Order: sequence, then C-alpha cells, then structure tokens
Amino acid sequence: MEYKLFDAEYRFMDIIWELEPVNSTQLSRVCLERLGWKKPTTYTMLRKLGERGLLQNENATVTALVGREQVRQYESQAVVERGFEGSLPLFLTAFLGQHKLTREEAAELTKIIVEAIE
Repeated sequence: MEYKLFDAEYRFMDIIWELEPVNSTQLSRVCLERLGWKKPTTYTMLRKLGERGLLQNENATVTALVGREQVRQYESQAVVERGFEGSLPLFLTAFLGQHKLTREEAAELTKIIVEAIE
C-alpha cells in the first residue's frame, strides 16, 4: 500500500494520530483552529483519505488505519530510492554533509545499524 501524503494530508493525519479516536465534529473544530480549514475542507479530506484506506470515519468517529511510523518508513524509503539510487550510505553522506555527530548521536546510530543487520 502506498502511504504517500502531501503536506496538508500529513498535517491532517498528524492531528488524527494525536487525538484518535476523535469525533468528526471535534476534528473539524481542531482543523479550523490549527489549520484554518472550514468544515467542508475537513470533510473533503476525511473522504479522500478514507477512500485511500488511510483512515475510517464510522458513526462520526475518526480513526487512522495506518500509523505514523508506517508513513515515515514509506516516505523515507521513497526519498532514498528516488534521490539516492536506493543507497542508504549516499543518503547519509548527503544528509550529514558538514554536520558533525555528537558521541550520543553516533552511538544511537551505531545501535540502530547493528540491530538492522541481517
């Protein structure tokens, strides 16, 4: 399943992940407050993302069908595939650039890499 979200969709899903399960009327109020969206915009987004299988709106209760981490994994993999020929080392080299890691960051990354080795 494709979890690509445009910026507005991601901000909307972020609200849902934070508040779920959330009443659709309450969600509409929060979207007005945080995003400046009127009710029809919120309900259009609900319908669109529901049709894509990313959330559900049953009995005026909205819940996500996909988690924040799933979306992050999909989008980060897409960036590596599209921009760096699928090479994680190329991505990290470009990402870090002139940035120096702290010892704590290096230790955390080392742990993540060791745990990911097959």
